[in-house]
Amino acid sequence: MPLLQNEPDRIFTYKDYLTWNDNERWELIKGVAYNMAPAPSVNHQRVSMELGRQFANFLSDKPCEVFSAPLDVRLPEPNEKDEDTENVVQPDMVVVCDSSKLDKKGCKGAPDLIIEIVSPASASIDNIKKMNLYEKNGVKEYWIVHPIYKIVTIYKIMENGLYGKPETYSEEDKIEVELLKGLTIDLGLVFC
Repeated sequence: MPLLQNEPDRIFTYKDYLTWNDNERWELIKGVAYNMAPAPSVNHQRVSMELGRQFANFLSDKPCEVFSAPLDVRLPEPNEKDEDTENVVQPDMVVVCDSSKLDKKGCKGAPDLIIEIVSPASASIDNIKKMNLYEKNGVKEYWIVHPIYKIVTIYKIMENGLYGKPETYSEEDKIEVELLKGLTIDLGLVFC
């Protein structure tokens, strides 16, 4: 486990991360270690399970795969050794369509789609730090799910490599997943 109180200016890497206590969940963003909140709430788990069910049912006979947390997603800089990466996150859900990015440790490189389910403790990290990280690394779709307000905000990468204007959906909506043609997510079931 990192001694953050004794090393507040230290930049951590995946090599450090691998030595930390498995009983705690950490993420690294630009080398800064973030201790993840305690176990998610029951509502968070319900939302996660239903989203996962809808994605998994659709993808069962397709080349893309869906994974739920905890799964290490390493986002290294170009030509950076795996152990030197300063960005390791555990999104609530990821969809990976390029199986060469998957290894025994998790996912190395940008998943095609990432979903973060916001809790009060994670809101600023999910909405700012992670959004910037995912945009920089070319995550094609980034979904931010707000279980309390029952809304989903979706960012999609544009031709210029930046996220365009976000799309927002409420519990009455069904989302046609552009990245996965034919998949419709029913938010009425997600937020019931």
